[in-house]
Amino acid sequence: MVTTARERIETPDDDFIDLDWSPRRRGKRLAIITHGLEGHARSNYCQGMARALHRAGWDVLAWNFRGCSGEPNRQLRSYHSGATGDLQLVLEHVFASNTYPQVSLIGFSLGGNLTLKYVGDHGPELDPRIRSVVALSVPCDLASSAAQLEHWHNRIYMARFMRSLRAKVREKATRFPDALRTEGLDEMRTFAQFDDAYTAPIHGFAGADDYWTQCSCRHVLDRITVPTLLINALDDPFLSPACYPHEAAAANPCFTLETPRHGGHLGFVDFNKDGIYWSERRAVAFLEATIR
Repeated sequence: MVTTARERIETPDDDFIDLDWSPRRRGKRLAIITHGLEGHARSNYCQGMARALHRAGWDVLAWNFRGCSGEPNRQLRSYHSGATGDLQLVLEHVFASNTYPQVSLIGFSLGGNLTLKYVGDHGPELDPRIRSVVALSVPCDLASSAAQLEHWHNRIYMARFMRSLRAKVREKATRFPDALRTEGLDEMRTFAQFDDAYTAPIHGFAGADDYWTQCSCRHVLDRITVPTLLINALDDPFLSPACYPHEAAAANPCFTLETPRHGGHLGFVDFNKDGIYWSERRAVAFLEATIR
């Protein structure tokens, strides 16, 4: 485990976000890692990236979405693919210390979509201390990725996601009985059903389609103004063709798309004596090249 020092920050809506820091060198460079759906800062893929970055001399902060750090969050709302406001809170906390003039962002899967949407939404107004971005295995088009996950070959992954999501709804329903109903929850098998019944109304969207449309990062990739690398493997079972934004990469010199033939979803295994995955080496090399 690399990011072992936990810090809790309070949010303006009386909630909290838990941050996991690596041992701090108090250097000038910080990498901020955002995990994927129903993951957490201590997920293996986050810690693998944190290890590679720390070996390269970076301080690392891996943050947990609301409700993902091992303790239920206080509010009815939780997290979703476009909840960039919480990333903004994390960045504001980091910048308030005036410790790191150079910050890079790394996002995995759902966290990659959120990260790309954040930098795209801000465009040229992005804080200049944010120097670069790496995103991996990203469902850039949420609607088509949700449909992809309904295929039979993804049924094991889908069942695992839904089991975790249903458990969180049941827990919240005990604390917010007037706001949440659990009728039909056990029969839900897809993101379309879940997002339409819970994610969308809880977070202010008209329905699943509205949520997916507003939060898909593919709509803002043309506005990215810092060096950004997206790595989506061609054999990723979660991604549809719309999740490989070749046109955006061709049109925006700040946005690079790499599509290795193999890697699956957050795989990219590369057996070597250092235990560093190919994706981790590639991410570190890209970030190092953007820092002066």
